[in-house]
Amino acid sequence: MNEVATFNATGVAEASIDTMPHSIEAEQQLLGAILTNNDIFDRVASIVGPKHFYDPVHARIFETAANRISKNALASPVTLKTFLEDDEGLKELGGPAYLARLAGSAISAFAAADYAQMIYDLATRRELIQVGRNIADKAAKMDVLSEPREQIVEAEQELYRLAEQGSTASGFQSFLKAVTDAVVVANAAYQRDGGLSGVSTGLVDLDKKLGGLHKSDLLILAGRPSMGKTSLATNIAYNVAKAYKKGTLPDGSEGAVNGGVVGFYSLEMSAEQLAARILSEASEVNSHQIRSGDMTEAEFRRFVDAAKSLEACPLYIDDTPALPISQLAARARRLKRTHGLDVLMVDYLQLVRGSGRSENRVNEITEITMGLKAIAKELNIPVIALSQLSRQVESREDKRPQLSDLRESGSIEQDADVVMFVYREEYYKEREKPGDHEMDKIALWQDEMERLRGKAEVVIGKQRHGPIGSVGLSFEGQFTRFGNLVQPWQGTPSEEY
Repeated sequence: MNEVATFNATGVAEASIDTMPHSIEAEQQLLGAILTNNDIFDRVASIVGPKHFYDPVHARIFETAANRISKNALASPVTLKTFLEDDEGLKELGGPAYLARLAGSAISAFAAADYAQMIYDLATRRELIQVGRNIADKAAKMDVLSEPREQIVEAEQELYRLAEQGSTASGFQSFLKAVTDAVVVANAAYQRDGGLSGVSTGLVDLDKKLGGLHKSDLLILAGRPSMGKTSLATNIAYNVAKAYKKGTLPDGSEGAVNGGVVGFYSLEMSAEQLAARILSEASEVNSHQIRSGDMTEAEFRRFVDAAKSLEACPLYIDDTPALPISQLAARARRLKRTHGLDVLMVDYLQLVRGSGRSENRVNEITEITMGLKAIAKELNIPVIALSQLSRQVESREDKRPQLSDLRESGSIEQDADVVMFVYREEYYKEREKPGDHEMDKIALWQDEMERLRGKAEVVIGKQRHGPIGSVGLSFEGQFTRFGNLVQPWQGTPSEEY
């Protein structure tokens, strides 16, 4: 086939509109090798498919051969002749005799994978050119329904899809490799302070129960309003970002050896409100005082000092409301590419939008949870998504949450690796205050409130990698801060669990 190249001002060849990168010779020799030795097909089938061939006739020959071989039937020039002798494209190339010529130009078996990779790479280049043209055409077309920002996101998604083609299709791996990987993870836990295989949350008892935040895990943190879901999420995000330390990982690459870079999707609160919460925790200044500006000089100085110390904290906040799951994924990829990403937070799941193709809310939530799990696996990071609980909790006498309380629970419970519930009994007990005339009841109520004051629970309702159960935490409402709870043997007798 004749190719026409044009030259720019610097003399570099440019592809004309009708010319696409390809190698007819490589396609011919690979097909010839398969037709003379069908075992070669198994070596190249994971690299190339019919769509990667530039010549449509070659694509049909490859597809026909693949169908024959998959049925344990012989694929040779003679057997393929029956299926392709009426093919108009093959007739133009010489008919069945062309199949014999292909077999005659076969390469040796050991070079087949290299030729297959070459064909795949050329196909990727062609697709890249096509993506570029589509982007240019769409940008040139003045369509009211197609916003430039949406076009950028679509372009990013298309380019990322192209970049990731073939990278996840690793196929089977030997048990030796799987065992080696498991030993590497166990060694990392053994070497790391606290014996964690995952990223530390900064909360000792929670880390012991979870083993840290594990890569590729989707963790759901659920609770009723005012339980402190967002507070706990911001506390964990702050702890992870504050502990961030970059260094050389066991595989020789650069990355976080402690803590990590955190991405936080705040779909409910603004970035400024979220930052104020984190600063309240860091400076120990009441969050209400920060909002109202009612601070003493000493408190304001603490507040400013905390802000300065957090300037270099690798915590990135996106407060765009009602983000579709596709854009959420695209922005997470971009953050990973530009700044790195070790933990992703989503506050909260029910505020994320689906693609719009789902007919009902349950299907949309299924799409969102599957999307979040896919992000966790694709970027190899833990994803923590907050979730609301249904009102049925309030109608029970025991208000400790359980898995069935998750709204649209089926998919959330199924896709999550860990499901945790934030529960503060103090919140409910406070609303059960007896009347002032009921002196006996008030005394009992006060005793109960004293026992529960400043305490919270994280109930682990599901965990693929470890035990379920409950973890006690301290809670300081004025700083919206969760912390490690002092156990009886760690403090004075008055500090009871």
